Amino acid sequence: MSNVVEVKSLKVHFDGHQGFLKDFFSKEKNLVKAVDGIDLVIKKGEIVSLVGESGSGKTTTGKALLSLTHQSDGEILFEGESISQKNKKALKSFRQKAQMIFQDPYQSLNPRNIIMDIVAEPLVVNKLISSEDEKKERVIQALENAGIKPAERFLYKYPHELSGGQRQRIVIASALILNPSFIVADEPVSMLDVSIRADILKLMVEQRDKKGISYLFITHDLSLAWLISDRIAIMYLGKIVEVGDAELIAGSCLHPYSKALVSVMPVPRKLKNRERMILKGETPNPSRIPTGCRFHPRCPFAIDQCKAEEPVLKEVKPGHHVACHLV
Repeated sequence: MSNVVEVKSLKVHFDGHQGFLKDFFSKEKNLVKAVDGIDLVIKKGEIVSLVGESGSGKTTTGKALLSLTHQSDGEILFEGESISQKNKKALKSFRQKAQMIFQDPYQSLNPRNIIMDIVAEPLVVNKLISSEDEKKERVIQALENAGIKPAERFLYKYPHELSGGQRQRIVIASALILNPSFIVADEPVSMLDVSIRADILKLMVEQRDKKGISYLFITHDLSLAWLISDRIAIMYLGKIVEVGDAELIAGSCLHPYSKALVSVMPVPRKLKNRERMILKGETPNPSRIPTGCRFHPRCPFAIDQCKAEEPVLKEVKPGHHVACHLV
């Protein structure tokens, strides 16, 4: 399979505010290293999940991939072409081929607009329709692809008239209407009832199978990632610490942080007595990253080398990469 997205040494740093006096007198900038040098490849028709705790840099990574936030360093290739704010022509074409599904369907829909105008907005902005009839026809098709049937009944409704699941389907329809080849899905089911989550995930997989769409699926729930993904990347404090096939990560992961996430996954009752690895402390402040391995303050297996030297993401088996001195 060909690569749709290729990320090389991506960094996203922000200037951290320390207070007026500290900002005025300090000579050094307080950098918040939200994403601090990651490499990632997403192939055509592949679902790659980015998993980690809140504050690990998952959402910032997704936004950087779509040029929705600045990148401090590194390179992003889409279908072999470099994407940056400087390359306006490539960026405009990229905007039509790459879309995002946001986490909160209550905030991502304009409450003043009817559903037809919300879903049709990407077509209008990119000047891809020539008449109202064409607009209506394409909106109906997008809504039906997103599982809204009969679509005609929803065209002139407002977001507040819909349930949470229906709103998220509208968000998905807005992403699908341009027939994208790549979608960043940022916690797309975390705000929904458990009974609705499976339908939304099934819809995403069906669209992947029909149209060959590639996904970056962002979630804090490893069990959800295991359910939907081809590969899983585990992220901690701005770095990817382990990447591998979904079954491998869920069953034979090697990094201590990955093991901790796996140990708290829901399991059948017969395994309820398994040993759980509960991490102590909080994720460090991304503006004060620990020296060496950034996970060592919370790692129960840390050695002196972990405190002094940052591990490199290395391939330990075909397709399985780990950043840990103990592996």
